[in-house]
Amino acid sequence: MSQVVAQSESKVKEFKPLCVDLDGTLVKSDTLIDSLLVLARTHPLLLLRLPGQVLRGKAQFKSFVTENVVLDVVHLPYNRTLLRFLQQEHARGRQIYLATGADIRLAERVADHLGVFDGVLGSDGVRNLTGNRKLESLRNRLGGSNFVYVGNDTPDLPLMAGAAESMVANPSRRLNSKLRARGIVPSRAFEERSTLWRSLVKALRPHQWAKNLLIFLPPLLSHSHSIQLLTASFLAFVCFCSTASGTYLVNDLLDIEADRRNAKKRLRPFASGDLAPSSGLIVAALLLGLGFAVAQLLPPTFSYWLLLYLGSTLAYSLYLKRIALVDVLALSGLYTLRLLAGGAATQVRISHWLAGFAIFLFLSLAIVKRFAELENLRLTGSQIKNGRGYLMSDIEQIRTFGTASAFAAVVVFANYISSQDVTVLYHYPQRLWLIVPCMILWLCRVWLLASRGELDEDPVAFALTDAASLVMGAVVAVVVLLAM
Repeated sequence: MSQVVAQSESKVKEFKPLCVDLDGTLVKSDTLIDSLLVLARTHPLLLLRLPGQVLRGKAQFKSFVTENVVLDVVHLPYNRTLLRFLQQEHARGRQIYLATGADIRLAERVADHLGVFDGVLGSDGVRNLTGNRKLESLRNRLGGSNFVYVGNDTPDLPLMAGAAESMVANPSRRLNSKLRARGIVPSRAFEERSTLWRSLVKALRPHQWAKNLLIFLPPLLSHSHSIQLLTASFLAFVCFCSTASGTYLVNDLLDIEADRRNAKKRLRPFASGDLAPSSGLIVAALLLGLGFAVAQLLPPTFSYWLLLYLGSTLAYSLYLKRIALVDVLALSGLYTLRLLAGGAATQVRISHWLAGFAIFLFLSLAIVKRFAELENLRLTGSQIKNGRGYLMSDIEQIRTFGTASAFAAVVVFANYISSQDVTVLYHYPQRLWLIVPCMILWLCRVWLLASRGELDEDPVAFALTDAASLVMGAVVAVVVLLAM
């Protein structure tokens, strides 16, 4: 028995200690940037103190951020390939150390959660433990350079050059280039990331641009089909798509921690660590700049609507979506705002009939979106997300609000057909009555599917992909042509 124990201890000693970096290596994101994003969301006024903390040094800056943000280490985007390797090596008895430039308190929380580390080295508020400082600390801790280091970027180069053996995890191009120049060949690579362009396109959510097609409705419904108006509508469409994607990026950055706790949203590029927040901020600024630059080609009132859309979208993402009923009013308002912006871009007046119809229709669609979320949670036995403002007992009342709003939209449309205003644009307005049963059928079907838990939580995406919805849309288009 003693011989077996001795052989086991001898085998463990043969393993060089494994030293692992945190940011970009064990975790695919940068925990400092993640913490700053959470700070911006939870304590925005503290951002004003950051310049002073930077002047006191990087270590103090990291310490200040860690003191004010308790980052959720359970849902960080860990490199699963590397983590499985660490767990296997830990089971074999190998010594593993977490060596990071992150604040020591954050690093210790990560180590406690994962349970595979024998020790933790990190910045302590005085010393910023990166590069040569980290190498010196590891040598002092381990009694020399007989260790394996796992890194991902150029700050890790001194350690990879000074260690007995090196490994890489999602290495940057700069690191790979410098390793080749020095003749350093990593013994193992832990790759787990998506391509930059694929992640960026996913973050921009181009499928959501379909909502901006509402901009084309004012000139189309006014039967104004000149090239100038269509060009103006197209430019307005570009502005809204660019601005919308910019706000999606900002929203995802500020919601990064909440998204990581969500089964679906954790796969978003920022939450999963596939896209760096720095890239997101740059692209968001470029997109917002592009949107307002193109807006200068259109009438000045359009820029005001675009600015209102930007402010309303950010307000919804940051605050309004957490207030019951206000959230659905804000959502329906954003849809209606697209119509108003389309009218401003083409200088086509939005009639009170169209405005009233749009408000009730989009309110119903906004409510069905929230209803579908609650119904899906009820059917799966899940808990309502914190901060949403709704209770499960609200579900029947929400259904009542939504269906009432749907039929109010139908009534507004029916009154429009019965008014004298309809004769200005249509020679055979009585044919428009054929649209009424189509509207009733579609709206009732949407609510029926939502009640069964079969509706996608985004009714606009549903309308664009559902075969029956597309058929009814085609029928409505034909009826409109016949009525002209």
